[in-house]
Amino acid sequence: MSRIEVAAAVIERTDGAFLMASRPAGKVYAGWWEFPGGKVEPGESARHALDRELHEELGIAVRTAYPWLNRAFDYEHARVLLRFFRVTAWTGTPQPREGQGGLAWSHAARPGVEPILPANGPVLRALELPLVYGISVAGDLGVETFLTRLEPALANGLRLVQLREGHLPGADLIALAGRAAALCRQYGAQLTINGDVDLAARLGAGVHLNAKQLAATVSRPNLAWVGASCHDAAELDRAVAIGADFVVLGPVQTTPSHPGAAPLGWATFSRLIKDYPLPVYALGGLASEDLAAARQAGAHGIAMRSGAWQR
Repeated sequence: MSRIEVAAAVIERTDGAFLMASRPAGKVYAGWWEFPGGKVEPGESARHALDRELHEELGIAVRTAYPWLNRAFDYEHARVLLRFFRVTAWTGTPQPREGQGGLAWSHAARPGVEPILPANGPVLRALELPLVYGISVAGDLGVETFLTRLEPALANGLRLVQLREGHLPGADLIALAGRAAALCRQYGAQLTINGDVDLAARLGAGVHLNAKQLAATVSRPNLAWVGASCHDAAELDRAVAIGADFVVLGPVQTTPSHPGAAPLGWATFSRLIKDYPLPVYALGGLASEDLAAARQAGAHGIAMRSGAWQR
């Protein structure tokens, strides 16, 4: 049985809420909640199908939509490939035009509706991840200066931080990690520790696996969040195989921290993640103003070192 290609929309407001719809009576899984969308017709692009379906189902016209996750799922009645888009701008007010049981604005951590279609569960978790991933620069700035940059960044909305300071002696790294974890908890942000599963577990943090660790990992570490650094298709596939929650892919552009690495460029980056099921952060020579380009290329968001800590 071939897979049915479906365009699905995460229609999201600026407050982080997104729209879900209850399936109409008489359909398989009637009454279950799902992201709006529908089947891609022969000869139709996924984006065209998205625009058409949202107009037919909800009466809205899409203005801005970013390609996002692509997830295969096997139901009892069909095998589907869901091509998700994040719709951030539209005209019109969503209305149930095709017999849907209702519409509801939901949040990833507390959807407020049930039951939700099984294929959509992992998507809700991915939506908990913010658009920006800040990577620490204590080695460049000094520990105390970095901490004075971390707190205002968190106060201004940074919600995902990777502590990558392998140059520090063990005791100094543990001390810095403890202080960073406390600040992240204070502001409701998630901290990941680069390469140290044990330290991450002690702090209640996540872990970020480097490429060497990713290759050696057999199963997903038992932590709340697991990220991985990837540079090619094989590493991307490995991250899926171990059950990582998200990946960082790069370098997209030339970067001072890896002067010898050949940049991927946006075209290669987009090709590598065309059918990818995990959220991908673009990395390498990027600044805040590159976020839209990254999302248009299929990225979940961007990972930054120096750009995340500018005053």
